[in-house]
Amino acid sequence: MRIKLSFKSRILLTFSLIIALFTAGIIYFEQQQVRKERTESLQRMLDNDALLIARFLEKNQILSLMDTTRLKELLQYMQPELRLTLIDHKGEVLYDNRLEADSMENHLLRPEMQESIAEGSGSDIRRSASNQLEYLYHVRHTDNLFVRVALPYDVELHSFIHSGNSFAYYILLFFIVSVLMMIYFSDRFSRSIRELRVFSQNVKSGAAIPPSFVFADDEVGEVSAAIVENYNLLQENRRRLAAEREKLLQHFQFSEEGIAIFSEARKEVYANSHFLQYLNLILESPTLITETLFADPAFREVVGFLDRHDADENVFSKRMEKSGKMFNVRVITFEDHSFELYISDITRLEKRRLLKQEMTNNIAHELRTPVTSIRGYLETILGLAGEGVDVRLRSFLDRAYLQTIRLSELIQDISMLTKIEEASDRFEVEPVNIGELLQEMEGDLSEQLMEKGDRFMLEVGEDVVLYGSRTLLYSIFRNLTENAIAYAGEGIEIVIRCHSENEDAYFFEFHDNGPGLEEKHLVRIFERFYRVNEGRTRTTGGSGLGLSIVKNAVLFHKGSILARNRPEGGLSFLITFPKKRS
Repeated sequence: MRIKLSFKSRILLTFSLIIALFTAGIIYFEQQQVRKERTESLQRMLDNDALLIARFLEKNQILSLMDTTRLKELLQYMQPELRLTLIDHKGEVLYDNRLEADSMENHLLRPEMQESIAEGSGSDIRRSASNQLEYLYHVRHTDNLFVRVALPYDVELHSFIHSGNSFAYYILLFFIVSVLMMIYFSDRFSRSIRELRVFSQNVKSGAAIPPSFVFADDEVGEVSAAIVENYNLLQENRRRLAAEREKLLQHFQFSEEGIAIFSEARKEVYANSHFLQYLNLILESPTLITETLFADPAFREVVGFLDRHDADENVFSKRMEKSGKMFNVRVITFEDHSFELYISDITRLEKRRLLKQEMTNNIAHELRTPVTSIRGYLETILGLAGEGVDVRLRSFLDRAYLQTIRLSELIQDISMLTKIEEASDRFEVEPVNIGELLQEMEGDLSEQLMEKGDRFMLEVGEDVVLYGSRTLLYSIFRNLTENAIAYAGEGIEIVIRCHSENEDAYFFEFHDNGPGLEEKHLVRIFERFYRVNEGRTRTTGGSGLGLSIVKNAVLFHKGSILARNRPEGGLSFLITFPKKRS
């Protein structure tokens, strides 16, 4: 059975082990230092003994006479354990005070001998092959003789302890004090941890935190108090978020638009009743599971858009016609790859739009022939009439002729809209240099600009090329420019610039510094025949379809256009064109 230790016990055990290892390390290090110092001290002593013996042998010619008696007398004044070995230059042992020299092997290859040959003296610690005792050997090399002295090497831990009891007591005292301090601080630290644990258990069980609950007055207590404060803020934010979520769900529930939210794995998070109702009208077979739409052929393009995960394009829309109804399906994706799907019933709006479009087209078609005839007759009458014609009659004829011209332009604009909406394949598409096209348009409108005293400025690079219909692109910028000339006032500045681009699109801005428009009109100025105020179109001579043509021509190029008032004054149109036609 595994024993689970408390947090305090684990701290005590861990740090006690660390302190014990640290103490043992200090003892071991000190022992090694003592061993080193004692070894060096012994080497110095042995070197002095070897030097003394070498000088004694040379002075008294003991080696030539092999007078070991006098040599033994000298050794009586040295350490009792001292071992003396005399070796000739060939490595043969001449004398050893502990063993018989004749029984000893050649010593020339001993480590201390080799070092003394190179350095004049040498030392080594090893076990003797003769008596199996560990010695500290030291050799002095004279002209023809090696004087080797040795002492048993037994510098152990007990020597260290006996040589300095005060240090051992200090180490023991250090260990005890460290453990006591560790017990004190671990007790304070574990108290804060216990308090934090009680708090977490209360949070987990949903129990209320008593007002008297106070953390310890230390760093851990401060951290714990900060955690509690953040937790309370989190709870408050959760309550607010839940309230906002409830409001949002109520809005979704009562919305006439079908709304559904899906996770990245395309699992339903939420769907209102209208979504399921519209979905069953679109799908081939009824269902109560919204996820089935991703396998239905009707939503193939929606699934393809979701599969692309295009960061630059997070909105996709598509119109569908099912069961005699028209639906607009819109998808909005988010950074975490979750998404919202909207389904709107646009049957009534679409029928109204088609009816209005059909009626306009029929009226234009019916009026084209008689208006052309009337215009021809008036041109003929004005051409045949001489100076003798009554002034009032001449004025009426001129006014009638101007009205037929305006009616002809209106019919022409309606025909243009009809062609864009119903026969867009009849427009030839090609690479169009926008800079050259705008310079051509400036020349065509130069008289109107001079008449109003307007300044026309182009900020479009020579390399800006769009793939589209030259006729429609020209119509877009001409209608915007004529609209500015007609309504922005006199002496204004008209600017067309390509302010930025990326891999996929060019971004244009068309603006003037006129009075601008009221915000309520900005969302409707692209509608057919929409007038900001009564009599404006008649006063300026426009057909009321110019901006509607602009919007449809931009959509033909798979672009987008937005109108807004500039903070510094004037009306601005932001236009986006894809670089390649899809």
